[in-house]
Amino acid sequence: MKRRLNVLMVDDHPMIIEGYKNTLLSKYQEDFSITVDIASDCDEAQDLIKKRAKTKPYDLAMIDIKVPASKDGTITSGVDIAIMLKEHHPKAYIMILTMHNEGNRIHNILQNINPEGFLIKSDLSSREFARAFEDVIDGKTYYSATVNNHFRKTISNNFSLDQKNLQILYHISRGVRTKNLSNYINLSLSAIEKRKNYIKELFDMKTANDEQLIEEARKRGFV
Repeated sequence: MKRRLNVLMVDDHPMIIEGYKNTLLSKYQEDFSITVDIASDCDEAQDLIKKRAKTKPYDLAMIDIKVPASKDGTITSGVDIAIMLKEHHPKAYIMILTMHNEGNRIHNILQNINPEGFLIKSDLSSREFARAFEDVIDGKTYYSATVNNHFRKTISNNFSLDQKNLQILYHISRGVRTKNLSNYINLSLSAIEKRKNYIKELFDMKTANDEQLIEEARKRGFV
């Protein structure tokens, strides 16, 4: 009897989604009965995650990190989507697939999500994608070569940014002024100022303006 798999794919590039979907449906059709839901932005992903939680829980989610944010700005990336998925679909395995290979970004994904699968798209071949899928579905962990290399380099890094700090950087990068950030993030203005100063200290740029702060955050892979 075929094993049933409900899969969520989150990516805003249709050709990439088609590649994932075609590989799964063609290669594993004898072993699995696979149903695929597709989301191209954070709003679509949020709707599917909540809708399917009670009727068709996901067994696996394949999530890109850089996808269009929700219209209300509360869900800004695939990291937020993965965290939401863990809450509503606690038994689902998570595979992160992304083009972004910056060390700090990888470190934060590992710390905040700890996905079962983590692949950099430049490492990806059909064979590696299939191997990752098989390992993750079997309850194992699969990281591609770039992730493993960065993991070894950054595991000793003594700092990272939590979701609130990442949201502060995200909204500043979109042009929101500090005094208005509390309209987008559930924190007081004083708490936001403290977090912003903390980020500047971590980046060793205490006197930086917003433009300089975001430029450095992009270099480090936080935006």
